[in-house]
Amino acid sequence: MFHDDSSEVELRLELEDENISPGQISVDARESSLVIRVQHSGYQKTLLDSNTLYGMIKPSETIWYIDEAQLVVNLKKQDPELKWPDIMESWESLTTGVMQLLKGTSVFLVGESTEINHKIARELAVGLGYTPLSTKELLEACTKQTIDSWITEEGPDAVAEAEGAILESLSSQARAVVATLGGEHGAARRPNKWQHLFAGFTVWLSQSEAADEESAKEEAKKNIRDGLQGYTNSEVVVKLQGWDATYSKTVAQASLSALKRLVLSDKNLTGRKSLYIRLGCRGDWPDIKPPGWDPSTGAAPPS
Repeated sequence: MFHDDSSEVELRLELEDENISPGQISVDARESSLVIRVQHSGYQKTLLDSNTLYGMIKPSETIWYIDEAQLVVNLKKQDPELKWPDIMESWESLTTGVMQLLKGTSVFLVGESTEINHKIARELAVGLGYTPLSTKELLEACTKQTIDSWITEEGPDAVAEAEGAILESLSSQARAVVATLGGEHGAARRPNKWQHLFAGFTVWLSQSEAADEESAKEEAKKNIRDGLQGYTNSEVVVKLQGWDATYSKTVAQASLSALKRLVLSDKNLTGRKSLYIRLGCRGDWPDIKPPGWDPSTGAAPPS
């Protein structure tokens, strides 16, 4: 059993034996992890082993006790305002929690692969209860031709321009997960086409050859420092080692986890996104200028 009580969360676990004493129980609580074991009948049983608690806790303030045949563990939150849907960070807890944190702000998926963007957008939309949208599908429906044939006839720049117009029309759309075009013909590849992408939270699904998580983090930092592609404007980077569509939900869960951390790092982000949209997505993100600011000249309105 799990209960969120504002400044702390309470976890109740069945011990299955009323004769277990406190000396037989081990509770190892750290900022983002919790391991609970019980020594019984000559062997050690793990009741809980999680290195991904839903939020951060204060380990030194952890309290636990035995209540009849239940172990009761009280964990003090570092952030009392964060509502925990569950003790651990899982697909179910993240979809519930992140939906509340986003407050209707849309999510845009960018990266080199149109297919990956599309697959993950579908997973996220289902989990969040958002509308799944695909710029590829919208463009092909409008033009009655495939993206590939369009590129052959008019070139990648024409497709990028058209996708930019689609993104403009979607910039005021709330509660949507938008899959964008990947590759050289995608608007997100061009830094000067991000004006309307900034209306939502952007997730860069980046394929990687890194051998481990630490290397992937360093690779992501280098990508952002190099700034060679428009994708580096993204607020969240999720690294993928290879691609297999059967792991779409795993990638979607990593995206939700990253989005959660982003929003919690600045609780005014969703409000600023809303303001950016109301002022017309003028391209002044993240330093939003006063009403009347002219993006063509960079001039402020007369006082």
